[in-house]
Amino acid sequence: MDTNSIQEIMKVIHDFFPEHASIAISNTNEYVYYQASKRIDLKIQPGDPIKEGTATYKALTYGQKVNEFIDSDILGVSYYGMSIPIIKEGITEGAVTAILHQQPSPFLSQYMTIKTDENWYPVKHNQVLFLETQLRKTYVKTETRGGYHRLNLSELELFLSSESFIRCHRSYIVNIAFIKEIQPDSHSTFLLEMNDGTRIPVSQRYASYFRRSLGF
Repeated sequence: MDTNSIQEIMKVIHDFFPEHASIAISNTNEYVYYQASKRIDLKIQPGDPIKEGTATYKALTYGQKVNEFIDSDILGVSYYGMSIPIIKEGITEGAVTAILHQQPSPFLSQYMTIKTDENWYPVKHNQVLFLETQLRKTYVKTETRGGYHRLNLSELELFLSSESFIRCHRSYIVNIAFIKEIQPDSHSTFLLEMNDGTRIPVSQRYASYFRRSLGF
């Protein structure tokens, strides 16, 4: 993985990961970039080999996103890792890993609580049609109501299943099950019509990833 590839990854890194996470980028054998956060530092250095049992190792091995608590026996510090493999033309070339200082609440992996007016409502992930950034807040649209969540899109993405949800725009994450139609748009982009009639853009930045993920 060359310097240009790393720079391109870093341009969009904060669309995917929360600001308080340490970030590690690797090829298939070793780390090539590391940025520590103030909350947790695994002391990774470029050139360090990828150890078996780490979140990065598992993402490379499984070829899919990994969200998992990693015990301190592996790197000397316990952490919660979110690692996403970098796949090009069907071949895994590396991984990007977010390192968090603690394991998030398991509740968030199944439910999210949204606020509407003065009330709060826990909703299951499979009821969510899409999530949208609105004026620094995250708007969550469900089958029965819409409301706001306190976490931003990047933080919520940690808890969403990659088998059901996909990032299609800097401001949108959609539930694939509620896409009614995918329409071609200008500049090799797409427009999604959701089951409730909402029209959501797939930006040029995410168009290739979107097509590859959905296999068309």
